[in-house]
Amino acid sequence: MSVSVREYQMCANCIMDTSDPGIQFDFGGKCDYCQNFEHNIKPNWHTDSRGESELAVIAEKIKKEGRGRDFDCIIGLSGGLDSSYLAYIAKEKMGLRPLLFHVDAGWNTDQAVGNIEKLVDGLGLDLYTEVINWEEMKSLQVAFLKAQVPDQDIPQDTAFFSGLYKFAKAHKIKYVVTGGNYSTECCREPEEWGAYPGIDKTLIGDIHKKFGSKVLKSFPIVDILTYKIYYRYVFGMQVVRPLNHIPYIKHEAEATLERLFGWKKFQHKHHESRFTRFYEDYWMPRKFGYEKRRAHFSSLVMTGQMSREQALERISRPELDEQFLKSEFEYVAHKLDLTVEQLQEIFEGKNKTFHDYRNKRFLIGIGSRVLSALGIERRLFR
Repeated sequence: MSVSVREYQMCANCIMDTSDPGIQFDFGGKCDYCQNFEHNIKPNWHTDSRGESELAVIAEKIKKEGRGRDFDCIIGLSGGLDSSYLAYIAKEKMGLRPLLFHVDAGWNTDQAVGNIEKLVDGLGLDLYTEVINWEEMKSLQVAFLKAQVPDQDIPQDTAFFSGLYKFAKAHKIKYVVTGGNYSTECCREPEEWGAYPGIDKTLIGDIHKKFGSKVLKSFPIVDILTYKIYYRYVFGMQVVRPLNHIPYIKHEAEATLERLFGWKKFQHKHHESRFTRFYEDYWMPRKFGYEKRRAHFSSLVMTGQMSREQALERISRPELDEQFLKSEFEYVAHKLDLTVEQLQEIFEGKNKTFHDYRNKRFLIGIGSRVLSALGIERRLFR
């Protein structure tokens, strides 16, 4: 029986292409991400006086409910652009009293650490850092590598978000202020590219049971259904995205942070984590054939911050040079207590997906479709 191979196609407007197996194109060659941006995101995205008014109402509500408390909200700070600019906006433009919360999962770049210190000092805000048990972190990361799935950032993301949500709940902080935004993230990375939609305790548990070496005694894992349902509707926790209510232009935000705080910009999105940088710039494109930069650049193309020609030129070459990537491969191997040969053997192993393990993706999909129907999530979700 012959298997039909889909003919290669790239969007005529952005640079998303058929490396996303679910992508669809209209008769003019425009992809469904661009269509979704035009029809669902753009008409409901207000960064003018209307957005300013909406943000003022949100800020007043947070301040009112936070009176008498040490902090009226919490912000997860990585040292990257989105969370850094958010901290600035929350303090200086919204007048909030956020607690800055950082999760150290063992992979911070020196630049990220420096940026965090500069923001904390410059804004005069308090920082709480939760350090993840390295032996447990390492066990989970090696387990995911051995599982051969493209979703290699699940361990870090789980530590970051679960640590934040658990802390907020324990200290009765009702508002989680996040840097999620349409300006640089309107093109959601396809699920096949390792963008599993949320923290799935079932999937994490099955992979770690099969390949892990340590018991996860202290590692924070808050399942997506727990924080989407229990934390939201029982505890009353709300997630707020201020960057969707203001003009948020990447290069202008970088310049503002550098001018005010001496903050240093990264070469590319997610480069504040040494593992994520390695995973997105080496592991993912070379092992699975997926370039997350396509989605990152396409978001900037859709929002008018990068031309399609600039995006094509940038995607035509690796973000980091070959010698540096080779040294990072060795660094990651040694940090995870693997030999370079062992990591290479995993790299050359047979690729799998989350379908090869126990999961509750079906339930997560139902929840995501409900959020889309309610207009809470406007980015394309298949």
